[in-house]
Parts: sequence; C-alpha cells; structure tokens
Amino acid sequence: MPSRYEPCGLSQMYSLRYGTVPIVRKTGGLADTVHDWDEQKAMGLDNGNGFSFVDATGNALSTSVYRALEVFKNKPLWHRIQMNGMKRDFSWRASAKKYLELYEKAVARKRN
Repeated sequence: MPSRYEPCGLSQMYSLRYGTVPIVRKTGGLADTVHDWDEQKAMGLDNGNGFSFVDATGNALSTSVYRALEVFKNKPLWHRIQMNGMKRDFSWRASAKKYLELYEKAVARKRN
C-alpha cells in the first residue's frame, strides 16, 4: 500500500487479519498498525507484522519489496510474521479499553 497519506485505512487491517503480510508506506494509520519486521527485530522485538518504508519513492517501495522477498524465502520466519499480524486485535473493545486507560491517566494527572 504505497499511499502518500492514509489517515486510517482498513485494507492493511484486513490483510493482517487474514495472513497477508502488508508492505506499506509509513504514514498515518498505516504506521500505527503495520510494524516493520526489520525495525522491530533491530530493537530486539519479535512482533513485526509487515514491511514499511518512509519516502514516497519507487526506490523506497522496491527496497521494501525486496526485503519482504528475502524473508519470504524463510518459510518459518514468514509464518511468524503472518501470525503476528493475525494476532492483532483491532476490535472496538480493544480501542475502547485504550481510550479508557488514556482517560484514567488524564484524570490521575489532573488530581496530582
């Protein structure tokens, strides 16, 4: 999804849910939902669920495609990335819980 801007797309959430590993430009809602495998691995995390790029250029997109193709050759690793995406919870219940936590922090901060 090489979008120039994406406030809150749904396509990447659908792809994650059904095991399609997305390649996205890191912007808006795409940046919030797709966590680059290589970036997460560099931070010592094992929760990457796709591949992303920053610059809106053909070179940046093709670099991400080639990175994804290299990982695709390692089937167990590719399966892990698929599962990471499929485990994500984009339900309204999860969103409401995050809002509640945010409001509770705001109230606690106001009291202090």
